[in-house]
Amino acid sequence: MAMFEYSSLTESGRLMRGTIEASDAQQARQMLAEMKLDVQELSKVETKQPAKGVGANEFLLFNQQLESITRASIPLEKGLRAIARDAATPKMRRLLSDIAARLEAGVPIEQAFAEHQKHFPPLYGMMLRAGIRTGRLGEMLTCLNRHLEIVRRTRQIIIESVSYPLVALFLAAAIATGIFVFIMPTYTNVLLDMSEGKADLPWLTRTVMAMSEKVGYFWAGAAILIGFIIFVWTALSGSSAGRRAKESFIMKIPLLGRIYKAGILARFSEAMGLLVDSGCTLPESLRLAAASAGSEKVIYDATLLAEHIEKGFSVIDAGAVCRTLPSLMLYSIQLGGQRNCLKENLYEMGRMYAQQTFGMQARLQTILMPVAIIGIGLMVGTMVAAMFLPMVRMIQVMM
Repeated sequence: MAMFEYSSLTESGRLMRGTIEASDAQQARQMLAEMKLDVQELSKVETKQPAKGVGANEFLLFNQQLESITRASIPLEKGLRAIARDAATPKMRRLLSDIAARLEAGVPIEQAFAEHQKHFPPLYGMMLRAGIRTGRLGEMLTCLNRHLEIVRRTRQIIIESVSYPLVALFLAAAIATGIFVFIMPTYTNVLLDMSEGKADLPWLTRTVMAMSEKVGYFWAGAAILIGFIIFVWTALSGSSAGRRAKESFIMKIPLLGRIYKAGILARFSEAMGLLVDSGCTLPESLRLAAASAGSEKVIYDATLLAEHIEKGFSVIDAGAVCRTLPSLMLYSIQLGGQRNCLKENLYEMGRMYAQQTFGMQARLQTILMPVAIIGIGLMVGTMVAAMFLPMVRMIQVMM
């Protein structure tokens, strides 16, 4: 894909400049024609725009600012230009200015953000469209900001809890490597001279001696493994099926997976409550709320659920196809629909899952650091024991 810079006229005769990503010039002209723009000039941009997405903190700040201008009833395109003027980075200023220009030209909001999908989370434009359609964009952004804050807090807890143990682990690994490379060969020769070969040494000592002989292969294998994991993780992000596989892996991680899933369900429940309160039908609410949740697994379940409901199935019967949406939520949705209290049930579910998320975050902060320190202690203790066990045995024999 290449980046093209264009100069065009809108239907009202207004001059509009911007950039668009396309495989070639013909596709770029076709895309601009679909936006009802009369192209005057089109040229390929030689220097590529940075493909790196907007940072997490910058994105959270942008959403908070967007929520403020929405609640102040400022038109979205004018608000985006105001935010662009105050943006901290040139990249963010260019992005928001270009999106505002597209909106002023009549481009749908989801398409305007889709043109910059590398910089924003998947389906972000769809979530904004859902908020605009229902007249609840401010509440939708509040819900998103709460979810982003949960994600930020979880990430901060993990970083704070493991930063000290990781530094200690790195130092311990460096020291262990130095011992294996410079000390263990000489120490091994001394032990073999003092004993009757390796068979007479403790099994733990023999294990550490074998590890010292293979330390180079270990680090080479570790580097290859880490590189392979990064490659696979990045490749999976390129498709819906791949992102679902990543989410499945994350959700299987003890405690951390439960925090991730509870946060997604809290956001989905609150968004669906807003949509139902705005008069959307149940299938439409399921699809739009799933899009705003930003989870491929929830989108997959909600789409199947909506299709089965449209065919005449009840929520519980249709829920047989779901793998991520829990039975409790499905039962609450069906019961709320029958008793005309669906939005109240969804808001309550959202609060429940949000409380679960905060509670599990506190547990993660309490558990993670001690576990990491204990693991480092066991590693260092094993090495010390392996080196001194032969000495202890010899002293016992001499006594």
